[in-house]
Amino acid sequence: MGVRAALVGVIVALVVAAAASGGSVVATPISSDPYTNPTSQHRTQVEPDSFGFGNTVVATFQTGRFVNGGGSSNIGWATTTNAGRTWTTGMLPGTTVFQNGPWSRISDPSVAYDPAHGVWMISTLTFGMGSGSAPFGSPSGILVSRSTDGGLTWQNPVETFVGGFLDKNWITCDTWSQSPHYGNCYQEWDDVGGGGQVFMNRSTDGGLTWSAPASPGAFGLGGQPVVQPNGTVVVPYEGGPGISAFRSLDGGVTWQNVVTVASVTDHGVAGNLRTSPLPSAEVAGDGKVYVAWQDCQFRTPCTRNDIVYSTSLDGVSWSAKTRVPIDPTDSTVDHFIPGLAVDRSTSGASTRLALAYYYYPVANCSSATCELNAGFTSSTDAGATWTQARRMAGPFKLSWIAQTDQGPMVGDYISTSFAGGPLAFPVFMVAKPPTGSTFDERAASARFDVTVPSSRK
Repeated sequence: MGVRAALVGVIVALVVAAAASGGSVVATPISSDPYTNPTSQHRTQVEPDSFGFGNTVVATFQTGRFVNGGGSSNIGWATTTNAGRTWTTGMLPGTTVFQNGPWSRISDPSVAYDPAHGVWMISTLTFGMGSGSAPFGSPSGILVSRSTDGGLTWQNPVETFVGGFLDKNWITCDTWSQSPHYGNCYQEWDDVGGGGQVFMNRSTDGGLTWSAPASPGAFGLGGQPVVQPNGTVVVPYEGGPGISAFRSLDGGVTWQNVVTVASVTDHGVAGNLRTSPLPSAEVAGDGKVYVAWQDCQFRTPCTRNDIVYSTSLDGVSWSAKTRVPIDPTDSTVDHFIPGLAVDRSTSGASTRLALAYYYYPVANCSSATCELNAGFTSSTDAGATWTQARRMAGPFKLSWIAQTDQGPMVGDYISTSFAGGPLAFPVFMVAKPPTGSTFDERAASARFDVTVPSSRK
C-alpha cells in the first residue's frame, strides 16, 4: 500500500495543568488512515490503546474500519520518545492483505513494553484469510508485533495462537525489576465459540515464543491483565455477571479462582453508540490495582452513566464501587468508555490518576442530535479529589465517525498513559465532517501535567 513511517512534528500548543479551570484543550492528531480499499471505511481510526515507559508512549489503533463483520484494514501505531514533543507514525507490516500479510481483517490492538528484553509489543486479533472480506467469526488468531528500537519500527508479527472464534485480546508485561517474574509478558482473550471462555498465555523471551493457552475457568469479555510489583498477575474482566477478576501467583503457570469485583448497572447510550462496561485497569507503585468502568448506579433513574472504579491490593478483596465526581449526579451528562492511567512511580495517598472518557453533554439525544466529546480529569491523591473536567475534543456528530453493524464507533475502549514523569497522555479519536463518502476520523493525543493538587470531591 506504500505505507511508510513518517515523522510527525508536533508543537504542543498547550501543556495543560490538571487543576486548571474547565474548558477545552488543543488535541494533537498523531496518525491518519492511509488506505483506499473500497471494502472498509476511509479515513477512519478507532479503538486506541497506549502504554508509557520513561519518556516514551506507544499508541495503537484500528485503521480503516469495516461496516459489517468487524475489524479494520490494518493496525496503526504512533510513538513519541520525547514525552509528546514529536510523534512517529506508521502501519504494522505483514498483518492483513492490505499490508502484505495473509489475514483478511485485524482488530483489538493492545500495546505493552518488556523492559527486561527491551521490546515493545502490539497484540492484535486477526480473522479470515485472503481477500479481505472474511468477517468476524471466521478462523481467527492472536498476533504479536515486536519493536526492538523503541517503538519506531515494527517486525512482521508472531502468531501466538490460531484457531476458534476469538475476541478481545489484551497484553501486558511485568515491568517491575524487583519481581521474581520480571520480563514475563501475558496475553488474554476469550473464545466466543466456546461461550466466552477466557484464556491466557505467556512469553518469557520478549514475545518471540508463547506458551500453550491456559484457562482459569472464567467466562466473559474484555479482560485487562495487570502485574503488581511482587509479580502477581491480576486480570479484571466483564463477566460473572458484573466485573470479575482472577490472578496468578506463579508467573502465569497456574491461575486461581474467579472473584467478584463489583456488580454493574449501566444503560444503553443514546444514538446507538457502541459502548459497554468493559474495564480499564492499571497498577500503582504500592501494588494497588485500580479498575474503572461506566456505570449508572449513582444516577436515579438509570438514564446516564458515571465513570466508577474499584481498587484492590491483592486481586481478591475489592473496595466498594466509587464514583468519579466529574459533575453532579443530577446533571444531564452521560459518561462512557473510560481509559484510566495510574502513575506507577506513585503510591498510597499520593497516587496520581488520569482519566479520559467520552461523554454527551445531554444524555437524552438522538442519532441526529447527540454531541460526542472527549473529556479528561485527574487526581493527585488516589481519587480522594479530582480536578475540574476538561474537554479534549468535540463535539462530533455520530455521522462523522465509523459506522458498524453494532452502531457508530469510536472504539470499545480508550487509553491514557503516564510518561515523562507526571505527564499524562490520553489517546482518543477526533472527527470532522466527512467529505462526500470519505470520513475524517483519526487518532489524537493531548498532554496534561498531573502535579497540581485536585480540588473536587
